[in-house]
This record gives sequence, structure tokens and C-alpha cells, in this order.
Amino acid sequence: MVSSLRLPALTSLFSPSFTRRSTVSLRRRLHLRPPLAAGFSAQSAASSPTETEDRVDSKKSGRVQDRGSTDRVITPRSQDFNAWYLDVIANAELADYGPVRGTMVIRPYGYAMWEAIQDYLNVKFKETGHSNMYFPQFIPYSFIEKEASHVEGFSPELALVTIGGGKELEEKLVVRPTSETIVNHMFTQWIHSYRDLPLMINQWANVTRWEMRTKPFVRTLEFLWQEGHTAHATLEEAEKEALQMIDVYTKFAYEQAAIPVIAGRKSKVETFAGADKTYTIEAMMGDRKALQAGTSHNLGQNFSRAFGTQFTDENGLRQHVWQTSWAISTRFVGGIIMTHGDDAGLMLPPRIAPVQVVIVPIWKKVDEKTGVLDAASSVAETLKNAGLKVKLDDTDQRTPGWKFNFWEMKGVPLRIEIGPRDVSSGSVVISRRDIPGKQGKVFGISMEPSILEAYVKDRLDEIQSSLLQRAISFRDSNIVDVSSYEELKEAISMGKWARGPWSASDADELRIKEETGATIRCFPFEQPQGTKTCLMTGKHADEVAIFAKSY
Repeated sequence: MVSSLRLPALTSLFSPSFTRRSTVSLRRRLHLRPPLAAGFSAQSAASSPTETEDRVDSKKSGRVQDRGSTDRVITPRSQDFNAWYLDVIANAELADYGPVRGTMVIRPYGYAMWEAIQDYLNVKFKETGHSNMYFPQFIPYSFIEKEASHVEGFSPELALVTIGGGKELEEKLVVRPTSETIVNHMFTQWIHSYRDLPLMINQWANVTRWEMRTKPFVRTLEFLWQEGHTAHATLEEAEKEALQMIDVYTKFAYEQAAIPVIAGRKSKVETFAGADKTYTIEAMMGDRKALQAGTSHNLGQNFSRAFGTQFTDENGLRQHVWQTSWAISTRFVGGIIMTHGDDAGLMLPPRIAPVQVVIVPIWKKVDEKTGVLDAASSVAETLKNAGLKVKLDDTDQRTPGWKFNFWEMKGVPLRIEIGPRDVSSGSVVISRRDIPGKQGKVFGISMEPSILEAYVKDRLDEIQSSLLQRAISFRDSNIVDVSSYEELKEAISMGKWARGPWSASDADELRIKEETGATIRCFPFEQPQGTKTCLMTGKHADEVAIFAKSY
């Protein structure tokens, strides 16, 4: 069903009485695409022809279908977090749904966020000695079967190809769910001696996992990711690599995405199928659920033994290689959306934002237009030359008030307003997305290039830092230290994370998941000092674990 969505608090829209910065509250109906909830159903993933046909029919009719008699608004984040998330993705033009339920089309604004992630990580991967390459997405099913725990872990999510060229295939093919198996097949052909090690590669690719419950960016049938794969001569080298890459992800989360993740080790129950150890970065979303935002696995010799990936060491002995794999996906885009934002929409960290500064020229009379647009163009050129991502919104079809709300909803960190009086005074007005209303607006900033450039860069740095500090405060205020199972259950029932000493069994861990819906997110690298007693058994514990409900 196609709904009509209205941006929140759209004021002074298409009003003939609009003055330079005064606003008249009007309602403006925006005819948008169907709600993403229709495409990302909680039901089993399958094509949905009826849904697609309804969408086309509504477009042909020229009418917007709605369940209610009033406009559909961007649901306030504080009212319904999931509805807000889906509404923002649709309105901010981050993604749309594909014709197969559970798939998504990543639109340019959303893909630009993924490109910002790629740009940062690509540099870091190469700095740490990795090279990019590409492996086929079709994998013989026999490869998956070679590593027992791997096939068991992925079997329910596999997409299989059984017919090709109109004929039944001799062996069914798996559409890449991850690449450890095909990587090992090739490593076996490339690695012969200790001189061939370490072998460290990365690929940017798509992955298919037949998820039953989907959510745009967070969990879809197909998603984009990078996956690194390395082979080493010793266990110690592999462990060092796995830890190094989770550290790269941690720094990215803090410094670029302004997400204060907690890095740590997964429990045995939550360890990647086929790995000896899994390291993770766990992020607290705005609804206090945990998001596994990136992982790094020490694979030990599990895959090298299954595939016979060996090398001759310096003593002339044949040894199996030690391996790692590590990945971050478009799920991180969902994490950025769900960490930052408010009832008005997105709130993007400047280092990730596709547009860091939007310039809105304002004129009332025809003879004011040329001067205002010339000044706006000059400011845009100055900031672009300074290396900033700038959008000059000089369209005539929308009023300044509409543009203010639209770019605020899209999460642009800074807005520059330029009107006739600003041109006369050689100054601009600058508004911060992270500080709403008059408090976030500053008048009289000089257009002189060196002054304006320095001011804008300083404000962007402040916004980046402010969003991180805000997220840290939110995270820390929602983690509860517990010393008993009853305290854990109470914390989880309140929607918080529970942190407590743990040395109980896998069965106890599964019991907690069954009774509370929470899982061990990780054993954090940063551990408190002192004696610890397991919250479940009362016995000695070496570590504290973090429990939470998750995506």
C-alpha cells in the first residue's frame, strides 16, 4: 500500500507571506514510496508480486492510498523507534525495497554513506599490508560440506543454484554466504612454502543469506561487505592479526561513525561457525538493543585442515596454515542511523555524512535573486576547495522553509543561510543539526574565505565530538552492573544491558537467552579488577560479560 508521508514540523511552505526567516506553519503533503515495512516483512523471504502490483497500480491512478484519513508523518523516534527507522530510510532516500521480499535497493544517499566507510577502511587495510582482490560468488556445495561446524552454522541460510543454462547442474552451487571455503581452495594452490606467508587479502563483495526476519541495512537477504582473509605460519601471528583488525574496526566506529562500541570476545555459543575465537564490536542503538557491528575471527587451523592448506616450514616440515577472517557490512549504515537521530530524522556524523554543509539561498524579490545566488555559489566554491562535501540547494520549486526541514531530516550537519542582508553585510547564518532551534543558529559569520573555512571546519569537528559524547553518555547510562541472575533479568526487562561476572556453562547461557531474550554480546577487553563471582553459579569468575537483547 502506498502511503502519503509528511515531514515533521514543515513550516512556511509555499506561503506568499514568507519573509526572510519568519515562518508560517503549513502542512505540505509529500507523496512518497510505500513504507519500507511493507518490503522488509517479518515473514519468510519470498517474492511478493501482489505487493509490487499494488504499488504500480497506485502510481498509475495518480492517487496516494492511505489507511487513515490523515497524512502519514515521520513517526517520532521517541514514540516508535522501529517505525521511525523505516520512515527515515524512506524519506531520506537511503534505500527502497526490491521485488523479492527481504532485498533492498540502496539509493545514492545511502550508498554514499557506505562509500565513506569504504574510503576509510580501504586505506587502513592497505596500511596494514592487505591487498584487494575478488573471488567468485558461486561456490561448489562440496566446499561448504568440508568444514562440519561451518555447514551446520550456515545451512539454514544458504541460497542454492541447481539449474544453469536450462540444465540441472551436476553439483549444486551455493550463492556466497561468506568466502572462507573458496578462499581456502585457492590458498591451497598459492601457498607452498613459509616464504609465501603471510598471505593477506581483502575483498569488497555482496553476500546472500536467506534470512527469515529482515530489516533494511541491519538484516537483508543480500548485503554488501568487505571480508578479509589471511594465512600465517603460526598461531601467534594469526591471533595478532585478528586482534589488530578488530582494533581497526573499533577506531573506525569511534573516530568516523561516532559510535562508542564495546570491543571484546564472543562466548563459545556465539562464536562464528568454524572459528576458534570471534572478536566483536558491539554497539548500543537508540532503542538500547545491541548491534554486532563488526567481527574478526581467529580460524585456527580448522579450514586449513579441511582443505589441506599446507606449507613447508623453515625446517622442511609440512604444516597447516593458521588463518583469520574479518568483516564489516552495510549493517553499519543501519547502526549509524539508529545511534544518531531525533524526532526530526537523521543526525549524521560529519565524517560519514554524504553532505556536510547545505547552503540555502533566500530571496523574496526578483532583483535580489542574482546577488544572493552569486554569493551562495561563491561560498559553496570556497568550502568545496577546502575539501568539504557541499550541496547548494538553489532550486526554485521549494521554499527555504521546506528546504530547512528536508535537509534537517536528511541529517546534514551544518546549514548555511544567505539572504539579501547577508550579501550586503558579507556574512552568513549557520545552523547546527545537533543543536535544534535558536541555540544552534549563529548570525554574522564572515564570508571571507579563510574565516568561513576555519569556522565551518571547527563546527564540524565539534559536531563529530558532540555526537560521540552524547552516544557515550547514552550507552553508559543504560548499562547496569549485576551480581545475580535476578538482577540480570530485571535489567533486561527494563531494556538495559547487564554486565556481570560469568563462568557458567553453555547450557546456562542458552537458558538466559530462552528466558530473557538476551545473549552474551561479549567479554569486553576492558575488564574490572578484583575478585569476581559468577552471577549464575556463585563460583569464581575470571571475566565479566555483557548481556543484551540484540538485532
